[in-house]
Amino acid sequence: MVRATQLNSSFGTYPSRIRTVLRSFQDASEARPDQFIRYDYPAHLATSRAAVAKLVNAPPETIVLVNNATTGINTVLRNLVYEEGDVVLYFATVYGACEKTVAYLTETTKVESVVVELAYPMGDDEILRLFEEKVKEVKEGEGGKRRVKVALFDTITALPGVRFPFERVTRRCTELGILSCVDAAHAVGHIELDLRGLDPDFFIVHSPPLAWLYVPRGCALLYVPLRNQHLIRSTLPTSHGFTPNPSPQLSASNEDAKVLEVINPLPPAPNHLSAFTTNFTFVGTADASPYLCIPEAIAYREKIGGEAKILAYCHTLAKQGGERVAEILGTKTLGGNDGGGCCFANVALPLDVRELLTLKNKRGGNGFSESSAAMTEAHLAILVRDWLTLKMVQEHDTFMALVFYANEWWVRLSAQVYLELGDFEYGAGVLQGLCERVKRGEAWAEE
Repeated sequence: MVRATQLNSSFGTYPSRIRTVLRSFQDASEARPDQFIRYDYPAHLATSRAAVAKLVNAPPETIVLVNNATTGINTVLRNLVYEEGDVVLYFATVYGACEKTVAYLTETTKVESVVVELAYPMGDDEILRLFEEKVKEVKEGEGGKRRVKVALFDTITALPGVRFPFERVTRRCTELGILSCVDAAHAVGHIELDLRGLDPDFFIVHSPPLAWLYVPRGCALLYVPLRNQHLIRSTLPTSHGFTPNPSPQLSASNEDAKVLEVINPLPPAPNHLSAFTTNFTFVGTADASPYLCIPEAIAYREKIGGEAKILAYCHTLAKQGGERVAEILGTKTLGGNDGGGCCFANVALPLDVRELLTLKNKRGGNGFSESSAAMTEAHLAILVRDWLTLKMVQEHDTFMALVFYANEWWVRLSAQVYLELGDFEYGAGVLQGLCERVKRGEAWAEE
């Protein structure tokens, strides 16, 4: 939730102190581009990787940085080699871009996809049961010719914002011989993490949600344990760090192979860096200054109280704020599962989709009939969501993420150290007024 400026909304932001550091790196890069990019940047990058590795309790050699959410998930899923019968299993609450990545892979490779349906509120035991049943169903179907190769799941789902039992699902994946790919968009700076203890196969903390840590947009963490680094052969896009497999065209005796070695324009990496780490050090020409702000962001959080105090404050505020908003709106909170708190609260809006459909049809109609109810409700859900979002931004200088889930509109509220209960009450007032306007038909009057 945000008031007056775009603070920790869908895309997040960071303190002015961090902005100063960001600008200093950008200025250094512009002042002496080759000196900075070729020689200074790799050392700064190593410092950032070490800082965030300590924060999540992971060996530095297992951590690399990529520039955004889509890149992180795609780097993992596109590097895996799929055979006939392989399945990517994911949950219905998956982030939309991740689901589309899986869909693309089913079009371009031999892999198939299977979804585990979820309906919150529900407990962790039920989620585990549904997961195991779906894995068994895949294994026993079609004559035993299929198997789940990789499972994709969240730490905290985006919309609605609910803590997912990722620890238990990760352990179960290990027991079942399934690769675990954890979409940890809302993790660092949101909940406590221990990657040594968790031991996932792949763990991606997305950007912009790394802004929970107050790191500028354009920075995401990709964790790959040593045992799996041979699976991630290429960055996206493929760059100078890629090592082609030996082939008749590129053999040791082939002049073309020697040319490939010579034309790498970058200085050689230090001997202590692995091929995996070296591969991700330079991935095309881009502004990687956000990567270098991680140490300062962590230092800032320590200065204002440290991780434990920040998380305790935000988790408490999210719970109290969500309950207060539900009280003002006369609705309910979504609740969640058994996995503990997070910095999100989900509150139902005081809108009824069937009543709004009836109202809309009486005022001009849209071809609605009982046989087309599902499609019409889907259209209305998007129309109302988009209208509310636009009015929040344009008329109230605020933003709260909305989702149509389980046949209701929900608002996802975010707690941060710069917010207090009064900010949630302000947001409730904005939503209350806008929902009244929806009930009067304004959302489709402007269609």
